[in-house]
This record gives sequence, C-alpha cells and structure tokens, in this order.
Amino acid sequence: MTARKIHIAILLVFMLQPLKSQTGGDNTYEFLNLTYSSRVASLGGTNVSIYDDDLNMAHGNPALLSEDMNKSLVLNYVNYLAGINYGMTMYSMSLPRAGNFAAGLIYLNYGTFKEADESGNITGSFSVAEYAMSLLWSKIFDTVFSVGVCLKPVLSHLEKYSSFGIALDIGAAWHSKNNLTSAGIVVKNAGFQVTTYTGETHEKLPFEIIAGISHRLAHGPFRFSLTLRHLEKFDITNSYGSDNTGTYEKAVFSEKLLRHVIAGAEFIPHKNFYFSLGYNYQRRKELQVESKVSTVGFSWGFGFNTSFLSFGFGRATYHLAGASNHFTLSLRPGRLIKR
Repeated sequence: MTARKIHIAILLVFMLQPLKSQTGGDNTYEFLNLTYSSRVASLGGTNVSIYDDDLNMAHGNPALLSEDMNKSLVLNYVNYLAGINYGMTMYSMSLPRAGNFAAGLIYLNYGTFKEADESGNITGSFSVAEYAMSLLWSKIFDTVFSVGVCLKPVLSHLEKYSSFGIALDIGAAWHSKNNLTSAGIVVKNAGFQVTTYTGETHEKLPFEIIAGISHRLAHGPFRFSLTLRHLEKFDITNSYGSDNTGTYEKAVFSEKLLRHVIAGAEFIPHKNFYFSLGYNYQRRKELQVESKVSTVGFSWGFGFNTSFLSFGFGRATYHLAGASNHFTLSLRPGRLIKR
C-alpha cells in the first residue's frame, strides 16, 4: 500500500469508524453536529430553545427562525483543534404570508496533507474538506407556536474520494407572550447517504432528537437554559469495567440521565451586551483526564450588540490539549439603510 493510500485510510478510519469512548463517531458526516455560533458554543455547545433575533439560533432549531431575523446575515468562524477550522454563513428573509426563509453554507476544512509514494518521496499535496448547504423555512402559528424545517445537501471530499448525502431537520418551538420563557424540540439529521466514498455500504447519519427550555428572569439580568441531547437513546454511557464473570457494570440511573444534560446561563445587564457560561456534562465525562480534570466541559463567551451589527466570541474547553475559539459577526443591513 502506498503512503498516500495509508494517509487516506487513516482519514477514513477517523471519519467513519466508531470511537469506543465517545458518543458519535459511528456515523458519517459527523461535522453536521459541530457548534458554529459563538453564543451557542459559550452555552455548552447546543441550544434549541432561545427565542430572539439571533439568526444563529435557527441553525440549531429551524422553528426559531422568525420575522425578527428578516434580512439578517451571520458569519461564523471557528479556530478548532489540531489546525482544523470551520465556519458558517447564513442569510434570512421573511415574506408576510409564505413564512420565514434562510439559506446558508457550512464548511469544515481539515487542511492540506502531504502526498508521498511508497518510498516516502513527496509527490504533492491533497486537501480534505466537507460542506453542507442549509435551506430553512419556518411558520408561526397563534403568535407563540412555530414549526420549521431545514434541508441540508451534504458533500464530503477526502482527497479523490467523495460522498454525497441529504439531511433534514424538523423542529417546533414555543414562547410565552411576554417572551420570558421559550422551549423547542428538533429532530436532527434525518436522512441518508446517497453516494459512498469507495462503494462501501451506506452509512448512517448522526441522527438525534434534542429538546430544551430557556427562561429569562422578569426582574433580573439573567437567562437560564437547559438542553437535553440524544433523546432517542437513554443510555449513552460506556461500561465502567467488568467482573470475573465478564458481566459489565453499567452506569447508574443518575449518570445515564446527566449524560444528556447541557446547562447554560446568560448575564444580560444591558440589551447591547451579554456574558454567558455553559456546562456540557457528556463532554466532560468523555474527554477529562483523571489526573487533572481542569475546566474540560465548561465554556464561556460574550457579545456586543447594536441595532445593525453584533459581535460575539465563545470558547469551549474540550481537553487539556486545547479548546475551540468561536467568532461571530451578525449584520442587519436593512436596519442600517433605514437609519
């Protein structure tokens, strides 16, 4: 086997095979579940319930797409681990009777790799990247209840090997009339792989069901969010060990329950500024190092808002080896023109 084929094989194993100690990794197109928004990253990595004018929230739950996001443009860039970077851009528009629409593009760039022959001689280079379009639609009913869908054509390109697939998100959301409480639920990444990389068996997409609730205090500058991931499967833990008979000791009920939980809090002293914190229990349990747990699983961020421009930063600690840095720029050119 040539060195180039060995490189590709390693990439395919990393991308497509199950990881024993982590949730995920047993599906294709796992990049669909990455966190793109700095605000969402700071809240623990997933949120499907916050109802306001932030277009990035519609990426997590298409039912959150609203007319308050009309003519909004968001740009997200993430400095990830090991030199990997990814991002998302999205633009929205509302039509009075037809509903709310948005279109976007997400990408994941693994970087450039050296290509070599069996003798180790460098013969060139190749790139590895994945892309997905996002086509969103939502409709509000009875002023407080909304539904939405997001169609995502997916293209994965690993050197000369490519795969194409279709994913679909279906969501619902509710918010109180005073906008203090909101909730959402979404079925994510239902779909299939249309073409495979090398003619292998078609693989599953990273399907999951997520639900959450958010509440802002009526007389205080705080909003709290609770999100539950992987509702389609209760036990997402791994075995802790085995006894002499080979019987595995399973996690207790409380551990199984907490693995689904993501908690977030926002401090909002003024409508033009926020500071946020998040805690992802599953991420901490999967990636912590027992000798030094540190802040693995925790995240934080902040943002500045004006009527036509917003900037956000989020940082999430995955492991002692590093953290991801998320940058978000939101523009509302329609409001600027009016001014």
